Amino acid sequence: MATVTDDPGLLAPVPRVRAPRRGLRLHDLRSLLGTLPFFAYVTIFLIIPTLVVAIGAFAGDGGFTWSNVSSLGEEYVRDAFGRSILLSAITAIIGAVLGAVLAYALATAKPGGLLRRVVTAASGVLAQFGGVTLAFAFIATIGLSGFVTVFLRDELGVDIYSGGVWLFELPGLMLVYTYFQIPLMVIVFLPALDGIRPQWREATESLGGSTWQYWTRVAGPLLAPAFLGSTLLLFANAFSAYATAAALVSQGNPIVPLQIRSALTSEVVLGQQNLGKAMALGMVVVVAVVMTLYALLQKRTARWLG
Repeated sequence: MATVTDDPGLLAPVPRVRAPRRGLRLHDLRSLLGTLPFFAYVTIFLIIPTLVVAIGAFAGDGGFTWSNVSSLGEEYVRDAFGRSILLSAITAIIGAVLGAVLAYALATAKPGGLLRRVVTAASGVLAQFGGVTLAFAFIATIGLSGFVTVFLRDELGVDIYSGGVWLFELPGLMLVYTYFQIPLMVIVFLPALDGIRPQWREATESLGGSTWQYWTRVAGPLLAPAFLGSTLLLFANAFSAYATAAALVSQGNPIVPLQIRSALTSEVVLGQQNLGKAMALGMVVVVAVVMTLYALLQKRTARWLG
């Protein structure tokens, strides 16, 4: 009786067939052409400005110089960076906590309900509601002559400015920045909450676990990277904001973006343009570090969210 191994043809090596090399097809060219507007936008509004800032930070009258970057060690520059970091950290933490609570309320609501759709749409609008419009809204509401300020002072005898004009200083910036940080947190953190599956809670309860154990051992560790990443995004958003602070603060330069404005436009101290670019380069470095950490946390979140 012949066996399989008796046939020498079955033991012969199978020749390898090399796949034909594909050239660049028309479909691939069309795909590349579709990305050209995006790359053009990134080049014009991101890459070129970053290069201008980086080159200008090391440029002087005689060519290359370290004097602009070394000037970042001046006390007023360090204080501006410290206040910017403090402002960004406080508003990011407050916005993250309050926004996460609101996002959780939306996650537990009816998925296609009116409440969720209205709050989500409002968050998308309010997260981008900044600049001069937001500054004017706060001035008209709780400014020195705002209608809430006048009502509290005339009707209730409460003067919210008895301790100073705080709205136009760092505390006022914290309040205004928190206004748009909360809806931004709702937008970026809600998908992570939607990724939590009800079966995980049911499994915890079926194994005798309590609600506290579910949040500390299951949902909490899973949501921690997304929460921290969203907080870092809020930090970068506040750290780079300019228009709202420029419209609200007319005296002094408490944060770095206003210091840069002063260096570029001041008529009192001339020749500070490259120092302004050095401060801008410092901001780019800080934001780059924060966004790198954010990308790493988002990658970790995507492991279970996907």
